Amino acid sequence: MKFIHYIEKIAGVDIFGLTSLLIFVIFFLAMLTWVFKTKKKTFREISQIPLDN
Repeated sequence: MKFIHYIEKIAGVDIFGLTSLLIFVIFFLAMLTWVFKTKKKTFREISQIPLDN
């Protein structure tokens, strides 16, 4: 049997796919919003953290 047949027998398996897609989209949009709202100065400071010793 193929793997897809095992997946089809699980009750409510479709909700897992939709939930994971929704979590990914929300996270992606949150990161995209953060990137565009953050000032360039902050990114410069963050990029220098590994070099500050």
